[in-house]
Amino acid sequence: MRPRQVSRRPQFTTALNLGRKHRPDYWLLILCAVLLSIGLIVVYAISPALTAAQHVKGGYYVSKQLLAIGLSIIAFIVTAQVPLNWWRRAYKPLLIAAMGATLLALALPVNPAYPAHRWVRLGSLSFQSVELLKFAVLVWLAGFLAGRIRDNSITDVSKTLKPLLYALLAIGVVVAGVQSDLGSTGVVVAMMGTMAFVAGLPLKRVFQIGGIILIGLILAVSISPYRRDRLETYLHPEANCKSSGYQACQALIAVGSGGVIGLGLGSSVQAYGYLPEAANDSIFAIYAEKFGFIGSVALLAVFVAFFARLKSIAERSDDDFTRLLVIGVLAWLSVQTLVNVGAMIGLLPLKGITLPFISYGGTSVVFTAAAVGLVFQASQYTSFQVPRASNAPDQPAPGAGQRRRPTGAVRRLDYS
Repeated sequence: MRPRQVSRRPQFTTALNLGRKHRPDYWLLILCAVLLSIGLIVVYAISPALTAAQHVKGGYYVSKQLLAIGLSIIAFIVTAQVPLNWWRRAYKPLLIAAMGATLLALALPVNPAYPAHRWVRLGSLSFQSVELLKFAVLVWLAGFLAGRIRDNSITDVSKTLKPLLYALLAIGVVVAGVQSDLGSTGVVVAMMGTMAFVAGLPLKRVFQIGGIILIGLILAVSISPYRRDRLETYLHPEANCKSSGYQACQALIAVGSGGVIGLGLGSSVQAYGYLPEAANDSIFAIYAEKFGFIGSVALLAVFVAFFARLKSIAERSDDDFTRLLVIGVLAWLSVQTLVNVGAMIGLLPLKGITLPFISYGGTSVVFTAAAVGLVFQASQYTSFQVPRASNAPDQPAPGAGQRRRPTGAVRRLDYS
């Protein structure tokens, strides 16, 4: 009887090298609670103006925001409790759900006030499909890149670069092209690019992909009249204050009206029909009008502290999947914050994306909380020492098992 041959081919496994469980990073909860509270306070302060403009019952916007916060707490608990190993295996259902929501948004009729196929509307409820897409891409890409690191093929063109390009092309065509959401496309591209670079994709490849994206961006702007108008408004905002540059000009007026200490919580002027999307995309301008320069700096300081916690968790993660997952959340939320705030103060063109945790709207708040839930769970398995310089060999974490990551496989985040 011939002896059974054992295959020597390495088998890919989805098991995570998480190490010993310890106390999670509760500062994440504190900072998220502060940001959600600030957003709720601003929505409450401008709700009289919003209800008068939309002819709805008093308290409508506050109750909707409270419902969104309640749903976000549930989403946070789910993602913080369901094991990360399960989320890594669930990328296919998440991608299928995201594609289904996107197709449904394309098939349903649009709201005449917002002529873009971005929302799935069921009665008074609405769901923005791109938020689910961000979450699904985050989970898929973290697992995909961790797998390429495991089998040492992160630099392989056919195994790594081509799938990334195909994913970027699909997102660009559907989200930027069909849904006309260039802002969300930029956030997803920044998230994917950051994760790929940290995973070890050569800088040369990153620049090549960036060049392709830049060409696509130029084409997307050149063939779209309203995008050309937005670019012209960004370059010369004072020339179009009564037409295409109205929102940009009113946002600058709101920010400038706040002065040093602000007009006060109940003294906003721009929310009464002057500044479009006062509770959504333009909420930072309303906040600056109410709380002034000092309040704006304080809010940005809270965001910086939150992003610093994410960076610290990523630095101390001992598993490739969890590290890339946290990096993806950091890139997602920081880029979205930068784009929103930059647009409100005139440093960037206007984009229809929300300010994380602050803006009114259920979909954004729920999926942001879900992403933070994943990070909160990952913070329970970090090592207690910050990695050394980026060119230092990786050291196994205490209690994390015997497997070592190949030296230099993942770029460290030590910025010191």
